[in-house]
Parts: sequence; C-alpha cells; structure tokens
Amino acid sequence: MTTDLPRRWSAGRFQLDLERVRVMGIVNVTPDSFSDGGSHADTASALRHARRLLDDGADVLDVGGESTRPGAQPVDADEEWRRVGPLLRELVAWRVPLSIDTYQVPTMARALELGVDIVNDIGALRAPGAEALVAASSAGVCLMHMQGQPRDMQRAPHYDDVVAEVAAFLRARVDALRARGVDGARLCVDPGFGFGKTLEHNVALARGLRTIAALGQPLLVGVSRKSMIGGMAGRAAGERLPGSLAAALACVAAGARIVRVHDVAATVDALAVWSALREDNEDER
Repeated sequence: MTTDLPRRWSAGRFQLDLERVRVMGIVNVTPDSFSDGGSHADTASALRHARRLLDDGADVLDVGGESTRPGAQPVDADEEWRRVGPLLRELVAWRVPLSIDTYQVPTMARALELGVDIVNDIGALRAPGAEALVAASSAGVCLMHMQGQPRDMQRAPHYDDVVAEVAAFLRARVDALRARGVDGARLCVDPGFGFGKTLEHNVALARGLRTIAALGQPLLVGVSRKSMIGGMAGRAAGERLPGSLAAALACVAAGARIVRVHDVAATVDALAVWSALREDNEDER
C-alpha cells in the first residue's frame, strides 16, 4: 500500500485497518432490490445471509431496508425501520462492524442509538439534521455522490466533466462534515457508480478514480452486479460475477480500500490472488 492512501477508518466501535482492502457484504432487507430483492426480506433469512457473508470473509455488514435501484419509489422511515430494526438489534450483538444504508435521518438516529458503527448515505448527509446527528456520534460515515434521486436519476444524467464534478462534490461534503467537528478519519467517500450516471459516465469515472482517491479519504466503491457491468459484458444481473470481480479489482488498483459486494467469497479470493501477485511483481522490481 502506498503511503499517501488512508491507513484506517474510524467507525464506531472499530478502527478498520486499511492496509488490507476491506470487503463490505450487502444485506438487503427489501422486497425489490435490483439483484436480490426479496431473498432476505425476513429477519431469520437475513440473519442466515449475514452469517454466511461473515463466514465467507466479509469485514463489514451493510444493512439496507429501501431499494435505491433506478426507478425505485421512496419508502417512509417507519416502514424502513420495520424492515431493518429487528435485524440490526440482533447484529449489533455480534460485535462485527455494522453499517446502516439509509438517507433517512430517523432511521439513522434509531440505528446509532442501537450502536450501529457506520452510516452509509447515498445522499451524503444532505438531509436536514443528518450532519448534526452524525457529528454527535462516533460513527464512521460514507458520503456518496448521486445526481438526482433514485426514482428519476437515470432519465437524463448530464456532466461536463464527471470526474471533476464528482470529486468537487465529495470534497465539499467532506469539508462540511469537518466544519461540524467530524474527524476526517471517520469519513470515507463513494463516487456512486450507477447513481445518476450513464455507462459512459461510469467508465470515465472508473478511469479517473485516482482523482477521487487523491481527496485523501478512504475510498469505497460499489460496482457489484450493476447495470454498468451488464452494459460492458452483455450479462443479466445474475450473470455478472466475473465482470463485477474485474471491476472491483480495477477500482482497488486505482486506490479503493473498501469494496461493497454481494458475492463476498469470490471477492475475497480475487483480492487475495491479485494482492499476492501484485506484491510478488513489486518485489521483483
């Protein structure tokens, strides 16, 4: 790992060492997520899935109760909590890094009160009250870029320079949280692949990812099974594992330190092999 990349992520009860790339396993407690909607919608099946992800090597569990796929309609905070609350109560006792994937402040507040370690917000804490709530906690934060809202974000996304605009947005959000007194070690950034971006925008963003990494915050990426993989490989959502692994490794090579994935075991293996070969090649130089 090069010396200019962040070495840790301070997240609630945990200090995550980023010398090794961390794998965030996805636990969708939703009926309508784009890839696995309904598969783990009840607490018992979600708990089994979470245990399997940990056994497969996940470092963090990311729990979400609302689909944010393109065209998705919003879910109110009470319904979101009905979906995720029982699961979070169980998972907090497992003593593993635990993330809540939400943009809704009431859900954040309830999750933080339970002891959840990370707030992963597609809205980058722009909702009224979100900054102050998180600033008063010790939670880690993931600030993501999104143009528009899930229900309309893919209608006509436009950028003059997608890399520069995403980087500027994320820098502004980091600065805003730091102005609130949030330690920079708590903040990671996510360029938001697929959130208000065409395939061409996603490709340009991936090719320019070092610019985002140069912001100096831990970089999280989520490319697993997304339509950008389908667009490049010509595969349906259930057939995108090879492409997802290739994209994740390309992002890691450009500076990503956390990868958010559905397929944890395959990702862990791919990272282990890639890392071993890369270190061997560097030693020979």
